[in-house]
Amino acid sequence: MPTRTVRLNGKTVQADYESAGSDSSPSSEQLLYWLRNRQGQHGPRFGCGIAQCGACTVLLDGAATRSCVRQMHTVPDQADIRTLDGLTDGAEPHPLQRAFVSLQAAQCGFCVNGMVMGSLGWLESRIAAGNQAVPTEQEIKDFLSGAAPDNTRNYLCRCGTHTRIVAAIRTAAKEMLG
Repeated sequence: MPTRTVRLNGKTVQADYESAGSDSSPSSEQLLYWLRNRQGQHGPRFGCGIAQCGACTVLLDGAATRSCVRQMHTVPDQADIRTLDGLTDGAEPHPLQRAFVSLQAAQCGFCVNGMVMGSLGWLESRIAAGNQAVPTEQEIKDFLSGAAPDNTRNYLCRCGTHTRIVAAIRTAAKEMLG
């Protein structure tokens, strides 16, 4: 079984994974299944399986990544993977988690992983680029819809809590920048 060494939520993990295919056409299990089935990470969800909904989003080396279509053999050795399960050490929730709870930004909760992890990657990349402005409601809506210049992937919620999700991301951004 092939192996990679990765940092999963701050801990070094030997990433044994299933592979198939040949040297000229490699194939391996999806990152999503490796996270859920081998590592017990239940934040990332299977939604569409074709990278359209965002439910499976994780941060791979800081970038929001759709884990349902990312094969393990393409994950770099020593990669840093962050999931919703690892955003807190149990002491204090992350500002995004706190805002989603306090503003009741989820009904069924299925999209929350993608909304939180995608937003986290987006907000952290803005901050790293020196953008210290709290995003406007329109910027957040553009981010979630895939219309933002720095994000071409959308995040879907079928329950209709979009206004609360936008408010939660904005609230968390204020705290992260504060």
